[in-house]
Amino acid sequence: MPHASNMGKSPTNPQYPNGWHMNDRMPHHDSFEQLWETKWKDPVKSLLTYLLHDRLEVLTDADLKQCSKAIYPFMFGSIEDFQPIAEHLIAKGLKEPYDWDEYASCFFATAEKLGHTAAVAQQEGDTDKARDCYLRASAVYRIARFPAPRSPLQLQAWSKGKEMFYAGAKLMEYPIREALIPHTHALANSSEQDSFIPVNLLIPPSASSSSSCPLVIIMTGLDGYRTELAVWQRGFLDKGVATLVVEIPGTGDSPALASDPQSADRQWSSVLDWVAKKERIDSTKMIVWGFSTGGYYALRAAHTHHDRLLGSVSLGGGCHHMFDEEWLDKVNNLEYPFDLADTLAFKFGYGKDQEGVDKFMKEGQSKFSLLLDGTLKREECCRCLVVNGEWDRIFPVEDLALAMKWGKPKEVRIVRERWHMGEPESFVVILRWIHELLGLDGDYMHQLKLLGAKAK
Repeated sequence: MPHASNMGKSPTNPQYPNGWHMNDRMPHHDSFEQLWETKWKDPVKSLLTYLLHDRLEVLTDADLKQCSKAIYPFMFGSIEDFQPIAEHLIAKGLKEPYDWDEYASCFFATAEKLGHTAAVAQQEGDTDKARDCYLRASAVYRIARFPAPRSPLQLQAWSKGKEMFYAGAKLMEYPIREALIPHTHALANSSEQDSFIPVNLLIPPSASSSSSCPLVIIMTGLDGYRTELAVWQRGFLDKGVATLVVEIPGTGDSPALASDPQSADRQWSSVLDWVAKKERIDSTKMIVWGFSTGGYYALRAAHTHHDRLLGSVSLGGGCHHMFDEEWLDKVNNLEYPFDLADTLAFKFGYGKDQEGVDKFMKEGQSKFSLLLDGTLKREECCRCLVVNGEWDRIFPVEDLALAMKWGKPKEVRIVRERWHMGEPESFVVILRWIHELLGLDGDYMHQLKLLGAKAK
């Protein structure tokens, strides 16, 4: 089996000209021990190295511990909380296919202890400690429900994780609060009717009706929800930009029908109508930024809501090849930490059993492809930036080529020799683009460094 560092470099399949070793199995799929040791244990070094001028020689244990609070999927978390949990999972010999209740159960004791510590600290008036422990508890619950809440205990972890996150977020210097947006464009006589779209909203205190601010709408991904992508909100606030974090259909608490390709359009219309009524937000300066699967929706919104958006960023998103049956048949062995095809099938409304996964693999492309449904061929599109890593083995980077070939010209960056989403260099590309589009100060490195800072 080739080492991961050598994968994705040479062409082996003419359908994907950038080259994918389609039949390889990456080591983290062999067991949780391999997932921890090869993918999750030390995820922080590349980002921190990129941010610090003196590179590797300045990477102390304290640096790594601090920066780990920003790295997917451990946002707001602490490595010290996860190490004993990982050791327990390894001792139990957990491996694919996971029993998701058994997996989730290993996280609860640590999360509950952190939540108790936070509550005591809050009662004693130690706001900093309370905030830190609440957010750390939310991170532990997050990994318990990861990649998607598909079992009773994972659903409980999702619920408890939200409780811990908002308990900590309200203690921040600039509190992040949940807003419930009425789904005014909901499909009648469906589960969408009379529902609400929960979002995180953070508006700079300097914004007013006479001096309104731009807005960045963050569309979350397959497994990263509003409770973790909130890590980006403070950095934008410091630049005078409001942020709204919203979950995509089939994930988190989105009320949009997971199996309906047009449900996202209805959800975004409800969100944008609601935002337009906020006097402190300049509705002529709204940008959407979709992460991973959220990038698929950002690219779609760039076309469907082109007249309401100043710009759209699709980071790591696909549009057509991401639904190739041949691709989906292989991805459970590739870059994603767990069973990507199964998780996508669950997200797109096909359920949890193998029959649903098989059906998704066979019909997903004909139903959800932005090429086949004509979205990419529309001439109407707002300014759009599409970014991904050259070696992405979650969604084929070839989907960027399709975005370039059809419809209105897009701006594209493929980050050389990087995996899914092209981190960390892709963040610089995107923040620079947003700063230029909104006329900000250009100090996007300040925002990146805040990702590794302790929440305040």
